[in-house]
Amino acid sequence: MKIWVNGGLRSSETAQVSVLDHGLTVGDGIFETLKTVQGRPFALTRHLHRLTRSARGLGLSDPDLDEVRAACTAVLDANPAAYGRLRITYTGGLSPLSSDRGDKGPTLVVAFGEVERRADTTAVITVPWTRNERGAVTGLKTTSYAENVVALARAHERGASEALFANTVGQLCEGTGSNVFVVVDGETHTPPVASGCLAGITRALVIEWTGAKETDLPLDVLERADEIFVTSSLRDVQAVHRLDSRELPGAPGPVTGKAMRIFEERSGDDLDP
Repeated sequence: MKIWVNGGLRSSETAQVSVLDHGLTVGDGIFETLKTVQGRPFALTRHLHRLTRSARGLGLSDPDLDEVRAACTAVLDANPAAYGRLRITYTGGLSPLSSDRGDKGPTLVVAFGEVERRADTTAVITVPWTRNERGAVTGLKTTSYAENVVALARAHERGASEALFANTVGQLCEGTGSNVFVVVDGETHTPPVASGCLAGITRALVIEWTGAKETDLPLDVLERADEIFVTSSLRDVQAVHRLDSRELPGAPGPVTGKAMRIFEERSGDDLDP
């Protein structure tokens, strides 16, 4: 396995960053995860735009997108696979043992892992913890993922692949690494970015391609929704067949199934929409 670290490819055994990197010590970093198909990344331009937005939101210098693109190409060429996960990580770099950021420049790591395509349906749970829709890093894809690790572990304990959060005012927000959509009376809705959810790349494409509406939704909409699905770079559009103890028979339902077909067709026609 070859990994890009600060300007060049390294083997997985020799790829290293400092133990004093701010991304490690205080989670001062951002990242993007992309799916790859036959060695080509999907929606790379959109992901790079979001990487820059996250960097600016965190106060990091803008990433050199030409370098990031070159790193992605080098890593994919060095790790051929039919389907995979490409991860771009960008941190505050070598820094003091405090929240103060150092002046040595950022760290850039691009890594790849081969994965299998997701199943058409999955089980999810709700968790009692909340997203803070007014936080300093809300809407940024940062490496501070500890609460997602805790929530996802609970999901796995309960036979599910994802955990869904409300925000601080009790509105439906997002999953640990996905956005959530509900179908009510034949119409598809998803929480707006103002709810505190991440502006997911797949989420945006589903809204554009299917006409889904951004709507403030109470958490209990999950109890009455006719269909539920989640979206992410590796899930694409994935139907939910169980929410907590509630079964949704026939998943994927007709609206979700149509969204799945549209996404597969449109994304297959253009790998950088």
